Amino acid sequence: MESTIVMINLFGAIALLLFGLAQVKDGVTRAFGARLRTGLATGTANGPRSILSGFLATIALQSSTATALMTASFVERDLIKPRMAQIVLLGANVGTAVTAWIVATGIEWVSPLLILGGIVLYRGKSSARHGGGAAMIGIGLMLLSLHLLSNATEPMRTSPALAAFIGLLGDAWPVALVFSAALAFISSSSLAVVVLILSLASTGIVSPELIIVLVLGANLGGAIPPVVATLSGPASARRVTLGNLIVRSAGCLIALPLVGYAAPLLQMLPFGPAKLPVDAHLIFNILLAGLAWPFSRAVSTFTARLVPDDAQPDQGPKFLDIQELSTPVVALASATREVLGVGDLIERMLLRTSEAFEHDDMSKLAEIPALEKRVDLLQQEVKVYLSKLGRGGLSDENARRSIVIIDYAINLEHIGDIIEKGLLEQVGKKVSLGLKFSEDGYKELRKLFDLTIDNLRVAQTIFVTRDFNLARQMMEVKVEVRRMEKQSAERHLERLRDGRADSLQTSSLHLDMLRDLKRINAHIVSVAHPILDESGLLIESRLRKAAE
Repeated sequence: MESTIVMINLFGAIALLLFGLAQVKDGVTRAFGARLRTGLATGTANGPRSILSGFLATIALQSSTATALMTASFVERDLIKPRMAQIVLLGANVGTAVTAWIVATGIEWVSPLLILGGIVLYRGKSSARHGGGAAMIGIGLMLLSLHLLSNATEPMRTSPALAAFIGLLGDAWPVALVFSAALAFISSSSLAVVVLILSLASTGIVSPELIIVLVLGANLGGAIPPVVATLSGPASARRVTLGNLIVRSAGCLIALPLVGYAAPLLQMLPFGPAKLPVDAHLIFNILLAGLAWPFSRAVSTFTARLVPDDAQPDQGPKFLDIQELSTPVVALASATREVLGVGDLIERMLLRTSEAFEHDDMSKLAEIPALEKRVDLLQQEVKVYLSKLGRGGLSDENARRSIVIIDYAINLEHIGDIIEKGLLEQVGKKVSLGLKFSEDGYKELRKLFDLTIDNLRVAQTIFVTRDFNLARQMMEVKVEVRRMEKQSAERHLERLRDGRADSLQTSSLHLDMLRDLKRINAHIVSVAHPILDESGLLIESRLRKAAE
């Protein structure tokens, strides 16, 4: 029964440490996310700035994994050179080691003060204060978890089972290395495992050599989660995280045979044997950064050979066959199929933007620029193709159909521009700054997003079938969208007058997104104009309004 209580206390303390780390990461991201990303992306002009950027980002986020994933995403977008990305991660490794060293300096007594200050700050109205308060609470919980870990491991001093297990690991260093690496991988935090080793070291039952081996394993395991997280990503991102794993693996392989020599030297440090785990962790990462730095270009080249470039999909048109230009009806059908594909790309862009807005997931936005480029390319190809078709002379009906196809393609291209230059930036700002809309405002935008996607699907059907009833319904939808946009803007202004903090923070974003979604719907509805124009209904409706 006593051993069960000990294990519950131990796992509870570790869980509190991981929760505190997550709070710090989320809080700092919310308060300074945009500035952190900008600083990391722009602070890599040379080696010293790169290593400093990685160090500072990890100190702020309390997660070398988060820094690694952020760096990989920047390499994917060509914001950071692959060689500099490897140096950034060396700085990130030093950053997490410095964090462990600071946490182990015996400042647990300030945890209640930090938690109290964080709660007071969290009650502020701005997102920066919310984020800063959450980060302070997280740091306080981390320090509190150290106190709980110390108490939880106290009964282990006299545990025969633990002594026997430690003895087995002490006689099998490779097994101990793999065991510690597995713990770091499962917890996704080398810092948490180093802190656990620190608590075990205080019991006096772990030899200095085994402590160093376990610390090496924590460093190795901490490099695996970023690799797993980027497995489905582009080759450029996978190379960055794989390079970091290779560097840490090489460092562990070199250091493992030297542990017997290093242990006596580390024990001579003035900080005391109780701090041996964090001392070893810091010294290992500093030495590794210094030794691996000159080889960063070689690591980048090696990973480029290991991970081949992604197969580039054919971005060109699929259905525009030059041979079909001699048969206008067939050529127009092929152009219609091509433009339908452009509509599918636009739907994909809208869905990704909507998902990012709903789930606060920046990764959903990553492919939008590439999709928009493809939309531009395809609509240009369609225009060129149909201009060639027109040179041979067309019947009136085929000429009108050609114009309808070109107009729809142009409208889709305009929608793509609005998504990339408007909604992408607005949703990205919401996610990176951790902004929260009011519940009513969020629902209004969510509903308009869903309606826009549904309207696009209906427009695709109208484009192919030229159904008059659907076209008339689409014109009615335009009025509904205008009404929704107007009501949402008015309600938003009412919330501003009421002094709602959440509405104040997101005011410009809310209105900008309303405007852009309304503009997108206007382009979508235009697919109905030619059909209603042919029937005379559109002109008659406008004349009546003018006469009234």
